[in-house]
Amino acid sequence: MGKKRSKTRVRHGLQGVTLCISTALVLILLGMVVFSVLTARNLSAYVKENLTVTMMLGEDVTDTDAQRMCNELKGRPYVSHLTYISKEQALKEQTAAMGTDPSEFLGMNPFVASVELQLRAQYANTDSVKRISTVLKSDKRVTDITYPQDLMDIVNRNLNRINLVLLVLAVLLTCVSFSLINNTVKLGMYARRFTIHTMKLVGASWGFIRRPFLGNAVGIGLLAALLADAVLAAGVYALYTYEPGIMTVITWQVMAVTGAAVFLCGFVITLLCAYVAVNKFLRMKAGDLYKI
Repeated sequence: MGKKRSKTRVRHGLQGVTLCISTALVLILLGMVVFSVLTARNLSAYVKENLTVTMMLGEDVTDTDAQRMCNELKGRPYVSHLTYISKEQALKEQTAAMGTDPSEFLGMNPFVASVELQLRAQYANTDSVKRISTVLKSDKRVTDITYPQDLMDIVNRNLNRINLVLLVLAVLLTCVSFSLINNTVKLGMYARRFTIHTMKLVGASWGFIRRPFLGNAVGIGLLAALLADAVLAAGVYALYTYEPGIMTVITWQVMAVTGAAVFLCGFVITLLCAYVAVNKFLRMKAGDLYKI
């Protein structure tokens, strides 16, 4: 009898390990979906906020006036970052780019001061930039506004397509993940269906019977979530080692939300699946247990 109990415990232990590994693999997949969606959103914002709107200033605008204008612009809600380029700095940059100083043969500095604006992501679209340009041009110190309209349209169009594809994939993979975890939990419950029936025969209530199975499933789900988070963290570290600059879009908020989502899914999905599976076997009669 002792050997039989020992074999049963070993078998149940192996089933638990299998369930934990299977659930962890599915949670890794689910975590990758959440991670990809959040990273894509940050990448979209990063790309949009690096599109430059250039304000050309008049010849009579002094550095003091330009700095005063920059201080005013910093307080506006659509400005993410700005850079003031003086006439002297523009001449120096162009001299370095062309390899010759144009002021030497022109007898004057042909360049004017300018301000380069990086807009916040929500304003980096053609309609918003047109309205912002109209407001900026109303300032007499501004002579012209330039921005890459075609590039801005292409970027926004492509990012919208990518976000749509990721959203569809997220929904599909979430459904697949739930189905896989549900089947894995059901297999574990199936192996113990006769134990559930025996507990019914001795008069145990449904709540009493469910409790250890739900606790076991939740424990396995949380352990699987911990393993999945460890694998995802290792993947992020590998990306950082390969390209440190990628942490611009992979922020600590992305990693925290991804980790929390994996733990939440590991808890909720395994609990729900175990509850449904146990109730299924509780409702079955003894003869039906042999037919499945």
